[in-house]
Amino acid sequence: MAQAIAVRLKIEREARGWSLSDLAERSAVSKAMISKIERCEASPTATVLGRLSGAFGLPLSVLLALAERAGERLARRDAQPVWTDPETGYTRRSVSPPNGGHFELLDVMLPAGVCVPYPASAFAFQHQQIWLLEGRLDFTEGERLHRLEAGDCLQLGAPSDCVFFNPGPDAARYVIALTRC
Repeated sequence: MAQAIAVRLKIEREARGWSLSDLAERSAVSKAMISKIERCEASPTATVLGRLSGAFGLPLSVLLALAERAGERLARRDAQPVWTDPETGYTRRSVSPPNGGHFELLDVMLPAGVCVPYPASAFAFQHQQIWLLEGRLDFTEGERLHRLEAGDCLQLGAPSDCVFFNPGPDAARYVIALTRC
């Protein structure tokens, strides 16, 4: 488990673009100790893990659960988490294995006529592409409107307020590929 925790801490730190010094400052854990933990030269105490998870904005239980799942590389369809917006019917399936890697695939179904806005903060610290598989999708990125047809792939720009809208008569299905910065 110590190795899984070490890997998870490094993933969380690097996903945020933080140096060892940045994490040390945010967590009140010394840079030397964080380095030793990440290299599996020291095992963190509960207090240290609590400080590190707090710096990441994660409950300790979530950090440990992510560490425990670090070796999972296969996500079977029937085990992939699906979330449906009760108001719009928008459905989002997390396709990627739950190991907390830097790359994630999401399979999304947006019903006809549905509009889903997102603030710029939802796009911070990640790069995204939208690949439209079926239907039509109007994606507004800041002031710019992108009209996507089946097969089109859009790479998002700098974080800005965005809106997903399905103007078609049928559901739109698309894949979102994202990497964390």
